[in-house]
Amino acid sequence: MHGLVALLLALAALRALVGTDIPATRAALIVAAVAITVGVYVVGNLLPSVESSVRASALWLGCLTLAWVGLYALTAEGIWFAFPLFFLVPHLLPVRVALPVVAGLTVVAIVGYAAHRGAVTTGMVLGPVLGAAVAVATVLGYQALHRESEERRRLVEDVVAARASLAAAERHAGVLAERERLAREIHDTLAQGFSSIQLLLRAAERALPSDALDAERHVRLARVTATDSLAQARRFVRALAPPELDGSSLPAALERLCARTAAEAELDVRFHSTGDAVGLPTAVEVALLRIAQSALGNTVRHASASRAEVTLSHMDASVTLDVVDDGRGFDPAARGGRGGADSVAGGSAGTGFGLAAMRTRAAELGGVLTVESGPAQGAAIAVTFPVPAPGGSAR
Repeated sequence: MHGLVALLLALAALRALVGTDIPATRAALIVAAVAITVGVYVVGNLLPSVESSVRASALWLGCLTLAWVGLYALTAEGIWFAFPLFFLVPHLLPVRVALPVVAGLTVVAIVGYAAHRGAVTTGMVLGPVLGAAVAVATVLGYQALHRESEERRRLVEDVVAARASLAAAERHAGVLAERERLAREIHDTLAQGFSSIQLLLRAAERALPSDALDAERHVRLARVTATDSLAQARRFVRALAPPELDGSSLPAALERLCARTAAEAELDVRFHSTGDAVGLPTAVEVALLRIAQSALGNTVRHASASRAEVTLSHMDASVTLDVVDDGRGFDPAARGGRGGADSVAGGSAGTGFGLAAMRTRAAELGGVLTVESGPAQGAAIAVTFPVPAPGGSAR
């Protein structure tokens, strides 16, 4: 636009200076009118308010139109400046105002040229009309493209913001999931180990000084439990499988767990395995082992039981782990059907996390955990996981 304006005004001034049919006084007036028009045009482009304010735009266009009319009155070459005006008016003014203004400018251009030439021709009318139509259509099309571009830009910004929000939410969810994983692992490994160590050291205290050999046995078991707990801590920090499952089957790991619990707690703990053992996904084996650890730990701490049985049952489409004790039990209905406290037997010293952690472990792998108990009737925990079909993928 700036180049077009400069070219058209320069042609008008040059025509006045080199034309032999224009008197010197008129030529000087034409050059002065060109200079005034250029000055008005330049000032308007330097003022930020012209782009941001409709009132300022209208004032500037009015001054520019007056300068053009003065130039046009002096020379017919001024008609060419009407075309930049045809572009500027719809660009700066609302459409409802711009269209009548452009129509008025078109009439001025036609009438002025006819006055200079002394006659009206078809080309004299069609030129400004078509020029005005093309200018308005171009500006309106550009504005539509600009609006679409702005909408697309805002949409992209919204998408980027949504992605950033989603990424932040995913990071937060990942932090919470990792925190929950660590809480479950700590409860099922370190907490159980510390509890066992505490029981063993108390037993050693009671055995001293009368039975040093028995006290030494309890201390040795406590040391072994501490070593195992340290290994467990190192493993779950690295999100690795439990050491009990390294190079060992799940039934063997459960059998060792029962034997260790029986030795530490002086509780009759027996393990049974039924059905044909099949290969299970590592995640399912880890969940079954951790649930067994948690359930037996609760039995030792809270149930006041004398006997517990752990049964691993392999069936065609599922695998089930049952942990049953003959402790004092509790009323599931009185605790919302979920065991309430952190114990199968309903001890009052629970943390409230054990059964919830077991249920979460089961649910994450598509399993179902049920609790059956009653006052003075012992308690039973059963967890069932689906077994993937041969060749299927584990969750």
